[in-house]
Amino acid sequence: MSPPPLPGPGDPAAMTLLTGIRDIRAPAARTSPTLRAAAPALLLYAAVRMTGLLILACWAAVEDKSPHTLLSGRWDSVWYARVAADGYGYEIRLPDGDLHSDLAFFPLFPALERAVSAVTPLSVNDAGLLIGWAASLAAAWGIWAVARLISGRDALGVVLVGLWGAYPTAFVQSMAYTEALFTALAAWALYALLTGRWLTAGALAVAAGLTRPSGAAVVAAVWVAAAVALLGARRQGRAFPVRPLLGALLAPLGWCGYVLYVAVREDSPYGYFDVQAGWGNGFDGGRALLGFVADNLASNVVGGLGLIAALVLVGWLVVLGVRQGQPLPLVAFTVVMVVTSLVGSGYFGSRPRLMMPAFGLLLPPAVALLRLRRGYVALVLAGVALASGAYGAFTLLGSGPP
Repeated sequence: MSPPPLPGPGDPAAMTLLTGIRDIRAPAARTSPTLRAAAPALLLYAAVRMTGLLILACWAAVEDKSPHTLLSGRWDSVWYARVAADGYGYEIRLPDGDLHSDLAFFPLFPALERAVSAVTPLSVNDAGLLIGWAASLAAAWGIWAVARLISGRDALGVVLVGLWGAYPTAFVQSMAYTEALFTALAAWALYALLTGRWLTAGALAVAAGLTRPSGAAVVAAVWVAAAVALLGARRQGRAFPVRPLLGALLAPLGWCGYVLYVAVREDSPYGYFDVQAGWGNGFDGGRALLGFVADNLASNVVGGLGLIAALVLVGWLVVLGVRQGQPLPLVAFTVVMVVTSLVGSGYFGSRPRLMMPAFGLLLPPAVALLRLRRGYVALVLAGVALASGAYGAFTLLGSGPP
């Protein structure tokens, strides 16, 4: 059975088959994505995340722990705060010989923490929490804007934002973590691409590349869109378009610039990759993933089969996105995010979190939800919000890193 197509008006003459980019001047739904228009999506997102925070606060009270500390001073948050306060240069040698260096953490988030802390009474930890919350709203706004642009329906964006806020590891959207900031930059870069704002897309890709290693996925989206634009102009005999080329040249400067910085600092062309290797991060073509699946099947057949089902589901959502007619830059971003999250050698428990910015995975279920009555949609969103909040509290209160 074919997946439900993206709803909304479509003018075949104004759409390229490869990019899915429509003429934004035609449909009224593609006017500027103002904050007022996005308000229903942002209110739903805030309600979903507040549900998770309320569950965390209640559970933390029972465990006599501080939700504030859990959100602003655990795991990677501590490393970002240390970089913000003292700059780079901190490292830990583990008993097994591995070296954990703070150079594994990209600079934009701690730079923002330092800046906010410098102009407010907030500590760098609290500044990180404020940035994370503000960025999560900006990300929700960007996700809504992209969904509205490609479908012509506000409702799809609202539901998509609700699902993204209830993602299983969405609790990190409310932490002093980089996922929300990265998703905001990626979503607005994709919106810029789909509306022909090439230099804006390139600049946002630079910022994304300074935020997380997965900034490469935003660069890929810019390159794919630019390549299609350049090839299309050549086939049609039009003048060579300069702006797509400039956007493509600009996009990788953030990611490459930081990798070069680490190489110079470590006095090795492989410095950045050596630093990541010290944390157990690298690309092994999926061997670690296969080993993890095999170990789970051997120790717990039900758990192993559940893991396989989850991986199949992710793959099927990618296929549905392609069949649904999602724009090629969005598909490219999603595919690179999913592949890089799964073929690495790092800690497996982090991989669902690493895939979270790939909001295109949630478009097929969002479209399917819109086919239900409004009351059923509300029940589904409430259910997944409660489940996500419970899982987040369980994880933050002691089960291990996300």
